[in-house]
Amino acid sequence: MTKVTAPMGEGKGMLDALGTQYRVIGALFMREVLTRFGRHNIGFLWIFVEPMLFTLGVTTLWYFAHANHGSKLPIVAFALTGYSSVLLWRNMPGRCVSAIEPNRSLLFHRQVRLLDVYAARILLEFAGATMSFVILSVVYIGLEWMSPPEDLLKVVIAWLLLAWFGGALALVIGTLAFFSDTIEKLWHPMSYIVFPLSGSAFLVEVLPPAAQKVVLILPMVHGIELMREGYFGSKVHSIYDIGYMVHVTLAMTFFGLLLLRMVARRVVPG
Repeated sequence: MTKVTAPMGEGKGMLDALGTQYRVIGALFMREVLTRFGRHNIGFLWIFVEPMLFTLGVTTLWYFAHANHGSKLPIVAFALTGYSSVLLWRNMPGRCVSAIEPNRSLLFHRQVRLLDVYAARILLEFAGATMSFVILSVVYIGLEWMSPPEDLLKVVIAWLLLAWFGGALALVIGTLAFFSDTIEKLWHPMSYIVFPLSGSAFLVEVLPPAAQKVVLILPMVHGIELMREGYFGSKVHSIYDIGYMVHVTLAMTFFGLLLLRMVARRVVPG
């Protein structure tokens, strides 16, 4: 039986293309870091210090306010898993609504595509939120303010799913903003409206059945529920459907890439 293999030239060409794409996104990533945080003070460390300060502030506020989240879980751990997740998916669209204009001149370069511009901004938010979440988790566990996750794999899967959802949402919001400035103006208040419904401040199990059906329409709720199950295990009864979250996020990704293709045809490098 004859084994069919791809010509060596084709394989090398694909690797070269992937290498070029990696370097382009890496360069755009560093450009975003320098543009946003500069070279002064602690510079690029603001990537994770900024989200850490936000999360730490909310955690402290919840702790001293004795916020009621409908369970006996430690408020520090509850706030960390909830608000870190919000930062992950909410900040990505916020950074992508105005991604085109500051980078329009870069599109003169044949290697730079519009997708690379969005990918760099999405990865920057992912890196910052992830480092913030990991560092605060290690610190809180070291101080015995919270216990280590009971199932680390579930936590990682939930985090990656939330990141994928945030990236897909960023593509949709970012490309729609190209067609209408209204999208940018609407997104910011909408993100604050969705925040209390996202599952960050409550467990789905404590809600009435009718309310559960409503909040479970939102894909990010399923990711946060999975994360809390990974962290707290038998202490919570998480309600989620990962299949639903994956299907919705996949549809959003496809829609976002379709819009991106339409936008790329209209953007004139300048």
